[in-house]
Amino acid sequence: MSHTATQTPVTSGPVPAPRVVGQRRVRGGHLGLAVALVAIGGLLAAFAFYAATRTGDFLAVRRPVAAGATITEQDLAVVQVNSAAGLTPVPSSQRGNVVGKRAKVSLVPGTLLTADQLTDTELVGPGQQQVGIGLKPEQMPASQLRPGDKVRLVALAAPNSTDDSTADETFTATVVGASPRRENQERTVVYVAVSSADAARVVELAGAERLGVVLTGTR
Repeated sequence: MSHTATQTPVTSGPVPAPRVVGQRRVRGGHLGLAVALVAIGGLLAAFAFYAATRTGDFLAVRRPVAAGATITEQDLAVVQVNSAAGLTPVPSSQRGNVVGKRAKVSLVPGTLLTADQLTDTELVGPGQQQVGIGLKPEQMPASQLRPGDKVRLVALAAPNSTDDSTADETFTATVVGASPRRENQERTVVYVAVSSADAARVVELAGAERLGVVLTGTR
C-alpha cells in the first residue's frame, strides 16, 4: 500500500512585512484637563468639609422673653455652633445691635436667635395692654398670624344663651406675637395689644372661650 505525500505549494515572490499597529498618543491638553478636574474636585471636597466642621460664635436666648418685650443684655448668651446650611443665627458680633430691639415672638431659652425674631417697631403702644388669647386651629383667621397684623376681636354669645347683648361687641387689636402650638397642646396662644379700657373685658371673654378673631389687615 503506497502513501502519497502532500506537498505545500511554494509561493514565489516577496513575503509582505507584518503590519505594526502604532500606539495612540495621548494629547497633552486632555491630560492637563483631567489633572485640573481632579484638583478642583479635591478642593471642593476640602471646602465642604471645612464648612461643615467650622464653628462660630452666635447669639442664643438665655431666659424667656415675651413677644413685644425689649431685649436686654441679660437675655442673651454666646454659644459656639456649626455654621451648617439652614442655620441663620445672629453672630455674636451683632450683640450691640440686638440689645434694645423688641421680640417679634416669644423667645425660648436655649434656642438660637435669628434676625426675623427681632423688630424695631413698638407693638404695644401708649394706652394699650398686651393680652393672650387661646385659639383652636379652626378659630385661627389665617394659617399664621404675624406681629403687626391688624385683627378685630368679636364677642360671641354664651352657649345655649338667648342674650344678644354681646352681638355688637367688638375690639380692635394688633398682633404682637404667637406661641407655636405644640403636639400636646390644643390651642395656639396669640398675644394682642388692645386698648387699656378693653383689656379686662377681652381677658374675660377669652377665658370663657367667647372670642372670635377676624383678620382685617396684614403688615
